Amino acid sequence: MSHQTPSGLPPSIVVSRRDAARLEAMLEAPQWQHDATAEALLGELVRAEIVDDADMPAGVVGMHSRVECIDETSGEQHTLTLVYPLEADAGAGRISVLAPVGSALLGLSVGQSIDWATPQGRSLRLRVTGVHAAG
Repeated sequence: MSHQTPSGLPPSIVVSRRDAARLEAMLEAPQWQHDATAEALLGELVRAEIVDDADMPAGVVGMHSRVECIDETSGEQHTLTLVYPLEADAGAGRISVLAPVGSALLGLSVGQSIDWATPQGRSLRLRVTGVHAAG
């Protein structure tokens, strides 16, 4: 993650109560017990500010959000949808929350950036330019 607070830790994220409950239940499954991304996501959830679904601020990435972002290096626009692992389809822009970029996107707000290495090994700096809540 590229954004840091003065403590050196990434900023805490905002997650809806429904997303947090579903994610925590998913992460308890045996296949995720020793998965580094799952452990990192669980750590994010522990530090997250959990809010009622109705109180989720606009412009914050949640599950099934459609995220518009721009690669600050190349200027390329990307539209990604944050989904649960079984729904993932990279070709359709449906990114699993347990993919490194997916777990990094969760809870980000418009204007924040993350560094991401693509599966092809390219390094991108993605800045969130728009977030559309799950329809």
